[in-house]
Amino acid sequence: MALTKVGKEGITGIDNSSDATAITIDSSEHVGIGIADPDGTLHVHSASAGSVTPQTDSDDLVVENNGHGGISVLTPDANRSAIVFGHASDNLKMQIRHDGGTSLSQIISDDTLTFNVSGGTERMRIDTNGHITMPTQTAFGAIGSSTPTLPINTTYVLPLDLERFDQNADYNTSNYTFTAPVTGRYQLNGSIYLYNYLDTSAGYIMFTLRTSNDEYQYPVQASMFGSDIGSFGMNISHLVDMDASDTAVIDIFQQAGAAQTSISGGHSHFTGFLVA
Repeated sequence: MALTKVGKEGITGIDNSSDATAITIDSSEHVGIGIADPDGTLHVHSASAGSVTPQTDSDDLVVENNGHGGISVLTPDANRSAIVFGHASDNLKMQIRHDGGTSLSQIISDDTLTFNVSGGTERMRIDTNGHITMPTQTAFGAIGSSTPTLPINTTYVLPLDLERFDQNADYNTSNYTFTAPVTGRYQLNGSIYLYNYLDTSAGYIMFTLRTSNDEYQYPVQASMFGSDIGSFGMNISHLVDMDASDTAVIDIFQQAGAAQTSISGGHSHFTGFLVA
């Protein structure tokens, strides 16, 4: 049996079996189910979640529990279940739904869609033409500001000290090193432009993409050229595995010969981005 009390504070429904409040309508016309002091327009209270109240711009419906909580939208198998968002000018601007007929989970929006985390920072954007951008996704491109001479019998890290771009700030211009922020697969690319005569008396020249997990090499036998050549380019590109905090550099090694070859920093590049 249930009793109802009416007073200046509102209307309260009483469960006679335990004298527990079942439904409350307070003087602000807030409805509480299972709670005598609702925190919003409609407050469904299974149990206390702790010392917390909803934000004022999202307190029209409050669902509270001391364990798992949720809202269910249930339909027959062949139909859609949806939450719809609209405005005065358009009652269907966006919806989150599951289509039972096609077995598709969908987010449908008339406008550009963004994904924001870390207190609201935008991490991904899908515009209305389907272009996807990720403004903080790891991606870098570096070139050099100098024209050093290639040393002999020395592993020489290319001094690429200028950033064309560096999303997420993972490239260090002081030691010319890329550091992986997370474990994943990274596309890394290196190119070097050598000029001022490549010495054919050198044994070999080795261009290397060097990561914490492996080395990827591009060797050239200098004697393959009939005489010293004025310019030569070397390129290397690999999809590599890197763990968080692993590093990568590009370097070059000339075995024997003369130290006469110049490296064009402005025409040498180290680029990369996180793929997956």
